[in-house]
Amino acid sequence: MQKKNATVHLLILDPSQNDAESLVSLLRNSGKATRAHRITSEEDLEETLKAGNWDLLLARDLDQEFSADDALSMIRRMDKDIPFILLTEEESRERTVSIMKAGAQGTVLFEHTDLLVLTVNRELMALEERRRRRILESHLREAEQRCQLLLESSKDAIAYINDGMHIYANQSYMEFLGYEDIDDLICIPVLDTLTAESQTKYKEFMKSFSEKGEDGMTMNCTARRSDDHELNVTMSVSAATYDGETCTQIVLQPEHSDAELEEKLRQISSQDLLTGLYNRQYLMDALAQSIANAGKTNETGALAYIALDNFMSMKGQVGISGADLLLGDLAKLLEEQTGEELALARLSDDAFSLLSQPCDETTMAEHAERIRKAVEDHLFDINGRTVQLTVSIGVAAITENSPKAEELMARAHNASSEVRKLEGHSQGNGVVVYNPADFETLDESNSVEAIQKALDENRFKLLFQPIINLRGEGEEHYEAFVRMLDKDDKEVSPYDFLPPMGPSDTAIKIDRWVILQTIKQLSSHRSRGHDTRLFLNVTAETLQDKTFTPWLSVALKAARLPGESLIFQIREGDANKYMKQAKDFTNAVHELHCKVSIAQFGCALNPFNTLKHIDADYVKIDGSFTEEVQKSDEAKEQVKEMVESLQASGKLTIIPLVENAAVLATLWQAGVNYIQGYYLQAPVPEMNYDFGEN
Repeated sequence: MQKKNATVHLLILDPSQNDAESLVSLLRNSGKATRAHRITSEEDLEETLKAGNWDLLLARDLDQEFSADDALSMIRRMDKDIPFILLTEEESRERTVSIMKAGAQGTVLFEHTDLLVLTVNRELMALEERRRRRILESHLREAEQRCQLLLESSKDAIAYINDGMHIYANQSYMEFLGYEDIDDLICIPVLDTLTAESQTKYKEFMKSFSEKGEDGMTMNCTARRSDDHELNVTMSVSAATYDGETCTQIVLQPEHSDAELEEKLRQISSQDLLTGLYNRQYLMDALAQSIANAGKTNETGALAYIALDNFMSMKGQVGISGADLLLGDLAKLLEEQTGEELALARLSDDAFSLLSQPCDETTMAEHAERIRKAVEDHLFDINGRTVQLTVSIGVAAITENSPKAEELMARAHNASSEVRKLEGHSQGNGVVVYNPADFETLDESNSVEAIQKALDENRFKLLFQPIINLRGEGEEHYEAFVRMLDKDDKEVSPYDFLPPMGPSDTAIKIDRWVILQTIKQLSSHRSRGHDTRLFLNVTAETLQDKTFTPWLSVALKAARLPGESLIFQIREGDANKYMKQAKDFTNAVHELHCKVSIAQFGCALNPFNTLKHIDADYVKIDGSFTEEVQKSDEAKEQVKEMVESLQASGKLTIIPLVENAAVLATLWQAGVNYIQGYYLQAPVPEMNYDFGEN
């Protein structure tokens, strides 16, 4: 509850000084220590909001130069958590509905002072609860992070057990007992990790611990590793909870650990290897911490999303190695334009990010404009070729009212996308500041709402593009693509509408819609005598969805479709970022007899490392190689070596974006298995390609 002695910091928008003073007196007489400021203009409110923390805004619904609606709009734009109560002269249901839709907490007749006091009390109590929740969430997050960090980074081998079975183990524990994957260990009882003699001691020890309940009890025993080597260890036990359930923590004291290696791993874990800047994970953690700080201390910050304009086109011109050089040079330029107070990170192939706290969106927009101009004016020299770049930058404020890190990143991303909608900026090259009041309306301008509406209104359709066996074996393969009709009836990819990193359930919805519809069409197509197989693209969100494969199993049975007719395609970048989930996904769909393909292969620093962990059946080499093999002998040799290495490890290779016949001889000589591209056929609504021609 609002503390009785807490001072209420009150903003009043009222053309009458006397009426404003009467409101202050009303609250003071109700027992509230009140410190008030009367708003005189738009500039006055903006400066006041930036200068201090406020608990409440009372606005008269009267004709005045700076209106109540203007004041509410500014609070929304600056994303401030300040309860807004409109004081009306007459009752109007329509006015109450419209102002509450705009973000106000409600309306009260100016003359109903008793109701006003009750409404103020309610809103102040709700505000106090929201502030308390933010602080508690911040403390909880920090505590969870500390606990997880302590567990993961601990040199001690730590595990949680329940009913004699492992339910969690940190990296040290798994390495100590010789297990690579936690899923392998979860299936094994603790007794199986001990020698026969120690198993008897362990049973007696755990019985004693259960009776006495003394945390920290220890026993000496002999552990048996997965490779059957035996180690003398000291086991200590304590009561614990994991995922809300009571369990027992056991700690094995390892004989040694490589402290130097651990330190090196810690150093590189936050670094992007190509540019030397912070990586995405570091930036997202720092952003989450900034949001937590804003919730605790009301200290504002700002985030900038820097998107490279037309990056894929440029990458096609300079090649993969040239693009890497360009990104390295751009990173240096960005570092020169930013000071130490700004955290600069590389988010993806074509996006960077800036984070600063304390800061506001206006200051960040000034930084962004300086960066935009510096990039536009710079001539990049890539292998003797001059390349010019532009960037589109979106800026989002970090306030006490900010959403979670993923959603805030999506705000900045959305703002950067808005640059192309500005007059004269169809190719990008601009700065837009995110205004919640503009973006968060439930209409077609909201990406997630637009996708859901399109799904509900059946404005999605599938297209199919053939994938041809170069060896002429007559197999029928297609890749399925999904297109959505936007509000202007233009075909777009719904995935392009999704902000980075979420909301994840929307990507999963699209994936499942595509899979269900393709299964139906494929089942009908195969019933007409075609032995057709389909490549289906899945997002990173589906890789992490543990309910996917049980759902897929039901869908396949319902359609009476063999699993081998589906090939799930994972982007190389997603596979590397979510390696464990991708590995689990691959194993799970293989159990359903489905196949797996890695797409956009060859762009990672060490692409073959992916295949050490993920048992893919097909590998689709990145389309940038297709263009390069037509231009240089070096690229031809590179693709040939890549194909040979892939086939030596049992992978079937696919080359996409085949646009003409000239490249076919090169791909044949390189030993490529399959080709795909507009030379064969553009994506079309029907699976009607005549595979018998080849």
